[in-house]
Amino acid sequence: MTALARILERRIAAEGPLRLDHYMAECLLHPAHGYYATRDPFGQAGDFITAPEISQMFGEMLGLALAQVWLDQGRPAPFLLVEPGPGRGTLMADVLRAIRAVPGMTEAAQVHLIEASPTLREVQRARLAGHRVQWHDSLETLPEGPVFLLANEFLDALPIRQFERRGDAWAERQVGLDAQGALVPGLAPPVPLAALAHRLGDTRDGDIVEICPGAPAFVGQVAARIATRGGVAIFIDYGHWRSLGDTFQALRAHRPESPFANPGEADLTAHVAFEPLAQAAQAAGAACSAMTPQGVLLERLGITGRAQALARNLAGSALEAHIAAHRRLTHPEEMGHLFQSLAVYPPLAPLPPGFDAVRA
Repeated sequence: MTALARILERRIAAEGPLRLDHYMAECLLHPAHGYYATRDPFGQAGDFITAPEISQMFGEMLGLALAQVWLDQGRPAPFLLVEPGPGRGTLMADVLRAIRAVPGMTEAAQVHLIEASPTLREVQRARLAGHRVQWHDSLETLPEGPVFLLANEFLDALPIRQFERRGDAWAERQVGLDAQGALVPGLAPPVPLAALAHRLGDTRDGDIVEICPGAPAFVGQVAARIATRGGVAIFIDYGHWRSLGDTFQALRAHRPESPFANPGEADLTAHVAFEPLAQAAQAAGAACSAMTPQGVLLERLGITGRAQALARNLAGSALEAHIAAHRRLTHPEEMGHLFQSLAVYPPLAPLPPGFDAVRA
């Protein structure tokens, strides 16, 4: 039993079941025993591998996309180059290397990282040595200015609520205790919910719908800045247009396990619903692209040409790994379709490169 499990079991015994989003927040962000507060979870030695760790091409393509937007918007200087949940700093390092090819862009960029984990901040500091970087706990402390933001696998770690349909009402998933005092999921009594009334038309009895309150709130805040000051935000994550089904999952040492087995020791995530993100961006006065598959986006940005150029200097196992990385990032049966993307930009600005436009 983990230390956090004992803490949560005592809390539930005293106060009653926890909502799923409260449980998820404790597991990931508890100051002493939370998953992100205590470790570097990335890479082969961690629990999962993200796209920037698979290949430098991922960050390079996104960096060049930001560069085109910067040029299209008149080369604003200075501008904020922002990444929430920046992991080891690999994506930002690749972006900074790519934009060096654009005269004046590196000098105009002010790098800001939104990172809650002291452990990961130190990893990022080492990876980005030589660059001036400011760290933040939240969006609120970012200075004013045009925002060029990349969020890769950030929204999937924000806490979710789950609701199971029961007739015209909804029963919320909770975390309680079984007869032996161990953590188990359960359901609260069903009640009608105005916030889910629109889902009665496309769900059936027993279906599960997930809500992530923090995701549209975050996107809305970013979009409001972009609508008034310029810039762009690119969100990439695994998910779908609209939530349907139980996608709450835990990953530990690259293997799935029960989200309730080892609280604080496993990564907890859920698939991202992109429809609420687009709605939040538009409500804040910004424009947004259509949801675009990661593989399509990267191909349009030129990843295959970049892969071919890099391959000329490789052979043997290095070449095989390089080819496998390109496939993993782009192929529809791997990350190419599982991961989706959305761009948020000023209402009168050009559509960012690589993205699908919203159909009229």
